[in-house]
Amino acid sequence: MEYKMIVLDLDDTLLRDDHTISPCTKAALMAAQEAGVKVVLASGRPTYAMHHIAEELRLEEYGSFILSFNGAKIINCKTNEELFSSTLSPETVSRLYDISRQEDVWMHTYVGDLIITEANNQYTEIEGDITGMQITEVYSLLEAVTEPVVKVLMMEDPERLVVVEKKLQEELKGELSVMRSKPFFLEFTEAGVTKGTSLNHLIGKLGITREEVIAMGDSYNDLAMIEFAGLGVAMGNAPDDIKEKANYVTDTNMNDGVAKVVEEFVLKQTVHA
Repeated sequence: MEYKMIVLDLDDTLLRDDHTISPCTKAALMAAQEAGVKVVLASGRPTYAMHHIAEELRLEEYGSFILSFNGAKIINCKTNEELFSSTLSPETVSRLYDISRQEDVWMHTYVGDLIITEANNQYTEIEGDITGMQITEVYSLLEAVTEPVVKVLMMEDPERLVVVEKKLQEELKGELSVMRSKPFFLEFTEAGVTKGTSLNHLIGKLGITREEVIAMGDSYNDLAMIEFAGLGVAMGNAPDDIKEKANYVTDTNMNDGVAKVVEEFVLKQTVHA
């Protein structure tokens, strides 16, 4: 199979634990782009927190794309145009806020390039560290959210969040997409919006089939795109239940797992073509 697109989750997949791309992985991805393969970044991160990685991989030059907010936005890196955008109304944010209080978990969302929360906490600090976004404490989150937002996060100890996730997936079924991006992050987007549905939308515009796509990830918010792609790849550091649903399991994010897939399934095929 000649693959035309490589779709990559960022944290714990493309990026090492220090949030950098290894030289080996970067070289493999640049070689793939030189061979005409699109490299697409797909993350739960806000768009703002993905631009510097897109710039490092020169996605603008190669006419590629960012799928941010778990697929709730698709950005053309060359033109900065939004090809797709999904949001949650202030009324939905209010409902999720009430639920977060009932379940006694932390909650934050995004306004512009700011992370908005009523009370800063260890998990929001992690999000701020990952994304490089400023955290702003507000007296009333509901008063601060006057326009639609792209997504909402609830956060707590992983054991507690597993229970909340199962409950809310059932309670909000058909209304919102509910999935964990990290053991302590539970993310809410518009119903039906996942990295998989966003990827389907993108390839439809580009004339690429799902069989021609490689998608790599490590967590539950990656599962939809892993199952959608022609070659769905789980990282070696992914949970076992993600690995079981992938077509292929590669090495870890700390041991050039992405590069090994690109070399095996893209660059070798280019050489032999």
